[in-house]
This record gives sequence, structure tokens and C-alpha cells, in this order.
Amino acid sequence: MRRKYTAMLLFNDIRKGKGKIIVLDGEPYIIVSAEFLRKQQRRPVINTILKHLKTDQTREHTFQQSDRVEEANIDRSPHQYLYMQGDAYVFMNVATYEQIEISADILGDLARFLLEGEEVQIMVFEGNPVSVDMPIKIDRTVIDAPSAVRGDTSSNVTKEIIVEGGVHMRAPLFIKEGDIIRVDTRSGEYLERA
Repeated sequence: MRRKYTAMLLFNDIRKGKGKIIVLDGEPYIIVSAEFLRKQQRRPVINTILKHLKTDQTREHTFQQSDRVEEANIDRSPHQYLYMQGDAYVFMNVATYEQIEISADILGDLARFLLEGEEVQIMVFEGNPVSVDMPIKIDRTVIDAPSAVRGDTSSNVTKEIIVEGGVHMRAPLFIKEGDIIRVDTRSGEYLERA
């Protein structure tokens, strides 16, 4: 596959590049943080923390003033989750109706929140899916919640509930079966009643 033209980021672009996706050693990374440092009698450097888009592993990298880095050419497109096939998840591009399989490794912990018909953003690097973005906050219906026991009124008391998709989580005692709650997909925690 022929590579599309990509822009090169200079030192100052990297400095302001938090959130940019770059190619380092042939792999796509997102710049999580970039700290500009200038020590006495030395050239300035930028210490960065980079997160690998495929593996979610982070690494530190220092850029010198003369360094240039390639900005990744990432295609983002909305996809709808259809079904699971073996250990892969099948999504359909909502514009072209093409189907794509994504391994559980790429989805990671987000897989537990997927429901049939759920819409996500898929990032593709050089023809291969590298990351899936779900909304940070999603609404789910509580399908099982034990009744609160009288006397359990001390502060911050929670109980285990089950929401659509079979996800177990902790929620306040007042949550009951049939309630719709808002969940943080990054941490898997209860946020509020929807």
C-alpha cells in the first residue's frame, strides 16, 4: 500500500502538539504531554510522554531542537457495532456499509460496553485499524440491582449492580432495576442517573 503524503512536525509543532498523532519508529503514537526544557548552556529539548495507539503502552521520548517527526495520517470514520465473531468484533462503516473486523486486543476494556448498534469512531493507520473511540459518557439501563437494606445509610455506601451488556459495577443504594444511569467508559464507574 502506498503511503499518502504526511506533514513533518518541527520542534515548535511538537512543543504545542499535545493530542497530535505522530509516527515514531514506524508506529503511531499520540502525544499525551510535551514539556519544554532549557537548561543552562544547553540546547532546549522537549520531554514527551507518548501513548502507542495499538497497544495503549506509554513511553517517554526526548526531542532535540533539530528533530523532525512525521505526523501520522489517521483516517477517522464512524462505525456501528454489529456482532462478535470468534474473538473479533465486527463493525460497519455507516457511510460506505463496508464491514471491518477488530480484535479484542485493540478494543481492550471498551469491549465490555459495546452493545449491538452502538456507534464508535475507528481510527485507521496505513489501512489497519489501530484504535476505537467510544463516547466518554454512555447511558445504560440497570438490569439487576439488589434492594437497599434498611440501616445502610452511612455515607458513600454502594452496591453491586448489573447494566445492559452484563457489566457489573458499583452504584449508590438508591439505584434500582430499570433505572438509566450514566457510565464513564474510561474507568467503568457510575457517574449519575441519566
